[in-house]
Amino acid sequence: MTEEEKQLSELLDKQKTGPLKAKDRYTIRPQEMPSQDPHTRRENMNEVALGYTEEQARLEAMRCLQCKNAPCVEGCPVRIRIRDFVAAIAEGHFTEALEIIKENSLLPAVCGRVCPQEVQCQEKCTVGLKYKDVSKSVSIGRLERFVADLDPGKAAAPKTAPATGKKVAVIGSGPGGIVVAADTRRAGHEVTVFEAFHKPGGVMVYGIPEFRLPKAIVQQEIDVLRKMGVEIVCNFIVGRTRTVAELMSEDGFDAVYIGVGAGLPKFMHIEGEQLVGVYSANEYLTRANLMKAYEFGKGADTPIAVSRRVAVFGGGNVAMDSARMAVRLGAEKVYLVYRRSEKEMPARVEEVHHAKEEGVEFCVLQNPKRILGNEQGHVVGVECLRYELGEPDDSGRRRPVPIEGSEFTIDVDTVIVAIGNGANPLLEQTTPGLKFNKWGNIEVDENCKTSMEGVYAGGDIVLGAATVILAMGQGRIAAAAINQYLSC
Repeated sequence: MTEEEKQLSELLDKQKTGPLKAKDRYTIRPQEMPSQDPHTRRENMNEVALGYTEEQARLEAMRCLQCKNAPCVEGCPVRIRIRDFVAAIAEGHFTEALEIIKENSLLPAVCGRVCPQEVQCQEKCTVGLKYKDVSKSVSIGRLERFVADLDPGKAAAPKTAPATGKKVAVIGSGPGGIVVAADTRRAGHEVTVFEAFHKPGGVMVYGIPEFRLPKAIVQQEIDVLRKMGVEIVCNFIVGRTRTVAELMSEDGFDAVYIGVGAGLPKFMHIEGEQLVGVYSANEYLTRANLMKAYEFGKGADTPIAVSRRVAVFGGGNVAMDSARMAVRLGAEKVYLVYRRSEKEMPARVEEVHHAKEEGVEFCVLQNPKRILGNEQGHVVGVECLRYELGEPDDSGRRRPVPIEGSEFTIDVDTVIVAIGNGANPLLEQTTPGLKFNKWGNIEVDENCKTSMEGVYAGGDIVLGAATVILAMGQGRIAAAAINQYLSC
C-alpha cells in the first residue's frame, strides 16, 4: 500500500464517525504533481506533468475546507462551482465532478493544464491564505485536469435546440471561439467557424507546446463541435478572403463573433533584429507546435534553425515555452534574458521551475542592447546591459534601471524575441465602422458587443494578451448576447 493509499484509507475511516474538521484537513499535505524526469524530458515532446493518481486527487480534494462563501469562485472568470466539484472528487464521484465543471467550462482538460490558477481561483483559496502561500492552496487546476482526463474523447456532443434559421460566423477557433460556437449552436443557430491556419484550435495548437498541452486534447474539443454540426473552415483569413461586412451582407450571416487573438509579435527595435537567426516567439513556436518542425525529415516538411546556443528575450509564459522548446530541439545552451528579477517575472511559477529543471540559464536584471552578426548576416552574439531595480512603475513592478558601462556579450547563434504580442491591424484596415482603441484592440461593451450591429468580440483582440479562461469567459458573455440578439 502506498503512503497516499494508507492516508486516504485512514481519512475515509475517520469520516465514518462524522465530517472531517478543518484541523483534519490541514494535516493533509499538498499533493505533488508526478512528472517526467527533467533529463529524460529534454529529449522528448511528451507532456511533462503526468497527472494525479486517484488517491492523490481525493487527498488533494479533501484539503478543501468547503467554505460556505466559496471565495475561490470569485477568482474564476467562468464561475465554475469549484467547491462542489472538489467535494465530488473527495467522495470519489468523478463523473459528477466533471459534469459540474462542464456547466460553465467546455475545456476542463485544457484549462486544468494551462490556466494561471495561482492568480485566479487558487489565489482566493482559504487554505492558501491561512498559510500565506498560494502554492499551498488547494490545487484546483490539477483536480480539474484529473477528472477531465478520465473521460477523454467520450463525452457526448451537447444537445442542440431546433433550428432557428439564423447564421452565426465565428472568426477564430481559439478558446473563446470554441465557446461561442458551442453556445450559439446549442441555441439552434447554424454556426461556421473561420480559421486562418490550416488546423483549428488557435493559440492552443500554434502557441502552447505539446509538452504542456497535447494537441490530441484540443482535437477532442474540435471533434465535439463537429459532432454538434458546427462547420469549420480553415485557411480563411477574414479581412483578406472575405471581410466582416461581406460575411454579413453577402454570405447571409446574422451575427459575427471576432476572436482572432493578438497575433502580431512585438520586437525590441534594437540593432541586429534583422539578422538571420532572429525569430519572433510566434514564428518559432508556430513552426514547432502547429507545423511539427521538431519532426523535420521524419514526416514533417517544416524546417527550423538547428541551434547550438540560444538567447530568449522575455519573462512570460511564452518566453518559457520558447526556451524549453529550444532545449528539446537540441540546443546545448539556452539563456533566458529578462530585465527585471525573477520575482517580477509574469510567467507561472510552475513554468519557471520546469525551465530551470531542464537546464535553461536565467539571466535576470539584464537586457539586450544589440544583436551581433557576422559578415554573412548571421547572429553570433548579443550585447547585454546589466540592470538594477528602481521605484515601481505603472504595472506595480519595480522599474528596471540600466547600469551605465555594464555591457557584456553572450555568444549565441539564435535569438527568440518573446516580449509580447499586439493586435494584427488587418481587421482595423478592412472593417470600417468597427471601433478600436489606441493599442489596436476592438472596443466592446459589457456584453462584448462592438460598434457594429450584430458584431461581437472577445479574447486577446479585446483584452490584449490574456489567458485561455479569460477568453472563454468573454466567449460565454458574447454567446449569451448573440443568442439574445438573434431571438428578437
